[in-house]
Amino acid sequence: MILEIRTYRLRPGTREEFLRAMAEETIPLLLKAGIDVVAAGPSLYAEDGNEEAVLMRAFASLDQLAEQEDAFYASDAWLNGPREAIVGPIEQYHSIALDVPVAVVEGLRKPF
Repeated sequence: MILEIRTYRLRPGTREEFLRAMAEETIPLLLKAGIDVVAAGPSLYAEDGNEEAVLMRAFASLDQLAEQEDAFYASDAWLNGPREAIVGPIEQYHSIALDVPVAVVEGLRKPF
C-alpha cells in the first residue's frame, strides 16, 4: 500500500481556519472522490515556530495516487469549493510516498 504524507507550512495565524476547511470541506470531498484519507490535523511540533499541518492518504499504487489526485484537483467540486481556503494559507508543502504494509496504514488511521 502507498502511504502519502503531505506536510503544510502555513502563514502565521491561518492554521485554525485551514484545519476547519480541511476537516469540514476538503476531507469530505476527498472521501466522496474515493480517496482514502488516513489522518489529518495539526502538527504537534512547530518547527522554528511555524504553524504546520499534515494530511495522510493511502492508495493501492503510485498510478492510483496520480490518477485520483489529478481527477480530484481538476474537479469542479474542488475548484469551485474549498480550494482557496486550503491553498491560500499554505506557504509551502511537501509530499512523500512510502510503500508500507496495510497494517501501518490502519495503525495510523484516525476517524473523521
